Amino acid sequence: MLVLSRRCGEGVTIGPDIRVVVLGVKSGHVRLGIEAPRAVPVHREEIYARIQDENRMAAKTQAVPLDAFRRLIPAKRRMVL
Repeated sequence: MLVLSRRCGEGVTIGPDIRVVVLGVKSGHVRLGIEAPRAVPVHREEIYARIQDENRMAAKTQAVPLDAFRRLIPAKRRMVL
């Protein structure tokens, strides 16, 4: 881990197109500005962890056979696929 000290207005560049700038420090909280391309997702750590958990849960989900859905639609309304 790289540890840096930065003052308000100073920043750090990550790669060619991501920049993190210290916007302010108040009551022990640091406000950061992050400039990144739209294609790069930027999330708070707790949100990122929740996304990862939900993705893991979705990957564990069993596939539902198409016949299970056909049973939900009355025979009169079924269209042949």
